[in-house]
Amino acid sequence: MADLTAQPPSGQAEDWITVEITEALGSTPRDAGTCMWVSEATVSGTIGGGALEHRAIARARDMLAADEDRAAMELPLGPALNQCCGGFVRLSLTRGYHPEAPITGFPLVLYGGGHVGQALARALQPLPFELTWLDERDNTPADQAALVEQAESGPAGALHYVMTHDHSLDLNIVSALLQRSEAEVPFIGMIGSHTKIARFRSQLRGRGFSDETQARLITPIGISGIRGKEPAVIAAAVAAEALLLRSRFRA
Repeated sequence: MADLTAQPPSGQAEDWITVEITEALGSTPRDAGTCMWVSEATVSGTIGGGALEHRAIARARDMLAADEDRAAMELPLGPALNQCCGGFVRLSLTRGYHPEAPITGFPLVLYGGGHVGQALARALQPLPFELTWLDERDNTPADQAALVEQAESGPAGALHYVMTHDHSLDLNIVSALLQRSEAEVPFIGMIGSHTKIARFRSQLRGRGFSDETQARLITPIGISGIRGKEPAVIAAAVAAEALLLRSRFRA
């Protein structure tokens, strides 16, 4: 998804300079494709802050004053900028507002629309995930069947987080996910108490899933060390875990 939180406010396109990182080598604060928009009085978005950004803003405003349409900058992130990143950035500066190219998010499927599910969906919204969120709150057979069908044939390579209000539905979703290969479903996470988890292990064993296969079901979820049962706290821990998993599986 594009970072459209950085869109400039309303105004004529020619009043803006789009600053885009076209090349980023070594250690850099942002990646190629990142944009920032500069007007005479406003800056929207960021290409990483610090001296790099200040230099780009100054150049963009010089362009506005001189009625220039295009410029380029090549900036080593070293002593000349009073920075020690050690990387290199090439910038393209173009008159007008040009949005960033959409970024394909990492697929994540969320089952459940309760308080924690809602909090997690909100936490994931600005992050680089392509979220499929299935809400079963009407609790009709058709709703439940749709969630299980998604587990059976949803996007390959996705992270799956299971947190519906119905333990039997959770069991059916997890069972469907475990029947798929680890390549198709690299992560299955489920929220639940120790009692629920113990019961699930027994029920899954009764359905023919070995302990080795069951090891693919991760519960509890979220990075360790964060305490709190508030939905927003749980969501923050799970979102951080999802980011770590995204980095691992994209490597």
